[in-house]
Amino acid sequence: MANSTHPAASHILTYAQTLRGGGVERAMLRMAQGWIGAGRRVTLVLGSDVGPLAAELPAGIELVHLHDARHRALLMLPRYVRQLAPDLIFCPGNHYTGIAAWTRLRLGRRCPPIVAKVSNALVRPELAPGAAARYRRWLKLHPRFLDAVVAMTPAMAAEAVREMGMAPEDVFVIANPQARPIPDAVPVMLPTGRFVLGVGRLEPQKRWDRLISALPRLADREIQLMILGEGGARPALEAQIAALGLQGRVKLPGHAGDPLPAIAAATLVALTSDYEGVPGVLREALALGTPVVTTDSSVAVPEIVSAPELGTIVARDDAEALVAALDHWLEPGCERPVPTQDSETDPIAAYLALFDRLAQRRR
Repeated sequence: MANSTHPAASHILTYAQTLRGGGVERAMLRMAQGWIGAGRRVTLVLGSDVGPLAAELPAGIELVHLHDARHRALLMLPRYVRQLAPDLIFCPGNHYTGIAAWTRLRLGRRCPPIVAKVSNALVRPELAPGAAARYRRWLKLHPRFLDAVVAMTPAMAAEAVREMGMAPEDVFVIANPQARPIPDAVPVMLPTGRFVLGVGRLEPQKRWDRLISALPRLADREIQLMILGEGGARPALEAQIAALGLQGRVKLPGHAGDPLPAIAAATLVALTSDYEGVPGVLREALALGTPVVTTDSSVAVPEIVSAPELGTIVARDDAEALVAALDHWLEPGCERPVPTQDSETDPIAAYLALFDRLAQRRR
């Protein structure tokens, strides 16, 4: 329902590179749907509309299509900000903060407030020392071009203050909206029998090779593995599966329009990433009563897997601990967690309250 009074942030502009299927973009579309439902105008500057997430574009969103899937195409953003004069810019994740910096640099005082969401870990132990030092220096520049940062958990907020140098009063804790079933999504063909499920892009960050390597070492040699997602690491993962002789036990069906039915049906959900922000798949699994096994890929992971009856957290490179954790939750008769409840806080309303406050302050 539209607001009865004219809000300060009545026009929100956000942007994305592609709709090929990432958690950052999917969460952004979910939030945009909520903002539109609250009566706000939302413009999406989009590099390419090719990809499975095109089916999730909310009704009423205004598209500026750049017809260019390269990240550098988003350097056109300042031009469209000048033309459209939005009240606020929403940067949906870490991958996009360079574009936010460029927009602030080009527009100067004419730039509307920029709010960025922290979507990935700000401490990256997998980086080489030189790259890690450059990354830390880059993070310290963020207070120069961001008006506010949204973190999805208190631990991520503390990390933003510490690693970015953001003032505590400019960092806000707002969770992503809870995933909801998508009735018209093409159903995923599930394995027969018990299976471990991974959900996420097939990219090096996710380290699905760890999970595939663990499969032949499990006590139950009949357990299957299905990983929902697509990406550039597919050829390497397929080669690993073939080398281990696991073609009959591992399925890589690609992107899922709605992964929730697979999450609910899985014996357990596993996430073996090097780094994450606040992994939505862990929240979704526990909301459905599916146990999880995850690496310590983020300071937010212990906030989600907050009790041993929910799942197990293992060190990133501890292969033995990963196998032991999987075996524990795959033990026949192992009790599944009680489904967790949604937070009472409305993320859409919390975002809009923040946007209105910043837009009003600028005026």
